[in-house]
Amino acid sequence: MEEVTTFHGLGHLFMTIFLYCFSAFIVAPAITDVSMAALCPGKDECSLAIYLSGFQQAITGVGSLMMMPLVGSLSDKHGRKSLLTLPMTLNILPLATLAWSRGTTIFYIYYVLKTFTSIVCEGSVLCLALAYVADNVPQGQRASAFGILTGIASCAFVCATLCARFLSTAATFQVATTMAVLSTVYMRFFLPDSIRDNSLVVPIVTSEKLSAALLEDYPGHRNRISRAICSVREMASFMRSSVPLFQVAMVSFFSSLGEAGLQASSMYYLKAKFRFNKDQFADLMIIFGTAGSISQLLFMPILVPALKEERLLSIGLFFGCAHMFLLSVAWSSWVPYMAAMFSLLSIFPQSCMRSIVSKQVASYEQGKAQGIMSSIGSLANVISPLVFSPLTDWFLSGRAPFDFPGFSIMCAGFTMTIAFIQSLMIRATTPTSEIGSP
Repeated sequence: MEEVTTFHGLGHLFMTIFLYCFSAFIVAPAITDVSMAALCPGKDECSLAIYLSGFQQAITGVGSLMMMPLVGSLSDKHGRKSLLTLPMTLNILPLATLAWSRGTTIFYIYYVLKTFTSIVCEGSVLCLALAYVADNVPQGQRASAFGILTGIASCAFVCATLCARFLSTAATFQVATTMAVLSTVYMRFFLPDSIRDNSLVVPIVTSEKLSAALLEDYPGHRNRISRAICSVREMASFMRSSVPLFQVAMVSFFSSLGEAGLQASSMYYLKAKFRFNKDQFADLMIIFGTAGSISQLLFMPILVPALKEERLLSIGLFFGCAHMFLLSVAWSSWVPYMAAMFSLLSIFPQSCMRSIVSKQVASYEQGKAQGIMSSIGSLANVISPLVFSPLTDWFLSGRAPFDFPGFSIMCAGFTMTIAFIQSLMIRATTPTSEIGSP
């Protein structure tokens, strides 16, 4: 009976993640064109759009750095479902804004809403979903389960991008808003909570407010600065608790820094060099997502038992480096499409790192551990715009010291190379015993 309940719980989780990711990904091909049309009409290069995007990424990273360990710890105490409700509800607001209109004034309203809601939303849904899976899947099967979860997100990415390819911009944001609402309603009605020992669960919404719950978990820390310091201390303590955790944390930081650099640069680079538009971005994302889905759902369950997470992590990072280097020197508009095929193998690292971490902590610390891992990625997102946004603007403009539009992407590739070298030093880990209670 417990196995059947677990199966249904994971099934509802996968559906929730599919709907949520669909709502988030369907707007991805259109957002660059919307931003540039609102900020720099008729231009193929827009410094304001690049810097606003970088600023948003930095603010989101700072907020997530503070929030992710807190969200993870609260989910260990109050349950995953209660904590999922907040980011999934907030995610609706910025989408609904652009569904209404996409003029310059409305775009700035969207920008402010997106910046502040992303502080809570960015990464928290995936973080809580990973903790949910860890609650319900034995240690030996978690890498494959994490891969399936990432594969579900990749499937949502493909389906959403296909829809965006054939929808108008206005319809794209309307569909995104509808799916965001549907995912939240579905989660609240159908997803069972994953905490098995009900004596450990404290309802987060009773007569007390969420803010009271936040302060309860961090007594004496009554302001954001104190909570930020506490988050940094937790991250440092977490990284020092074992050698494999420290190694994975370093790999996570540099790989996230490289990925953030790629994300900050690639669309503006492709638009400036090859005049890509919404439809071409969608085609590129479909290739990337389809390859990633096939890899996560079919290849990873086979490769993990044979190669183990540590080796598969290194393989994924190697092909991630290759993807960035090839994209940075693209000599024709078909090269980015070929580079996207590297996602067949470059999609592995996140699932592998999360699996390694989940085996190093006890069952009652899964939310906290996944939250701290998300915070490490958020720290990379804070640093990335300070480096890659100016580089992107500089080398896409006429002020560049030499003609190399993809220089910022190559720098992101070198950052990913550091993560790859570090991953080679991770040795096989001994899972933490699940026996015991907090």
